[in-house]
Amino acid sequence: MESLEKLEGWLANPENQISSVVDFNPSADRLYPFDFTAANVELTDEILADTSVFSSWVTKKLDDTHSRYGIGGYNEHRTIYARSIHFDTPEEEPRRLHLGVDIWGPAETPVYNFFDAQVHSFKNNDHFGDYGATIILKYQLDDLTLYALYGHLSLKSLEGLQEGQFISGGTLFASFGVPAENGNWPSHLHFQLMFDLQGKQGDYPGVCQFSNRAVYLKNCPDPGLILKHTFTIPAG
Repeated sequence: MESLEKLEGWLANPENQISSVVDFNPSADRLYPFDFTAANVELTDEILADTSVFSSWVTKKLDDTHSRYGIGGYNEHRTIYARSIHFDTPEEEPRRLHLGVDIWGPAETPVYNFFDAQVHSFKNNDHFGDYGATIILKYQLDDLTLYALYGHLSLKSLEGLQEGQFISGGTLFASFGVPAENGNWPSHLHFQLMFDLQGKQGDYPGVCQFSNRAVYLKNCPDPGLILKHTFTIPAG
């Protein structure tokens, strides 16, 4: 059985209870579906070039639509990564395809563990455009091993962590970081699932070359499978 089939089967079992990743009241709170592809002509190079201006643009979108969070990004071919050389390699295709779901909201927004897990690894990926503070949790779902990467966190989220540490489902274990701590992005959570970390520690690509799309998407299933237990992700 393929890993994705195992994950879907495990999630379909009502005995397996998933917790919310962020606080959300579906009867009162709204989500704004951000579009970071070339189709969004409103998001100019001038906005992207300045993190404070970009942050203000995100905040205004949320305020104007009375949304608690912005959401989206899985399998999205994004133009915004041109703002950082972190996603470019000389003489190679740039990385532009997003492999996780982003939840955009205020710094210090609490982040909860969706199910019992162990800390696999953590790291401050401190480069412009990178994850900043990052935690990877390891989940054992019957005979399936699943990893979740939580990126763009606050530095205090890393304090006191130890590899192998148990974190129970529903536990508040991290928070959104400010731009100075999260790779210089507007405050948000990058949430990504992986079946195989390929030996990496505290890091895993959250953006890939479009030509490698099929390979990466097979290893990185849609985080919406988990997030649907928090909220319904609106269509972009």
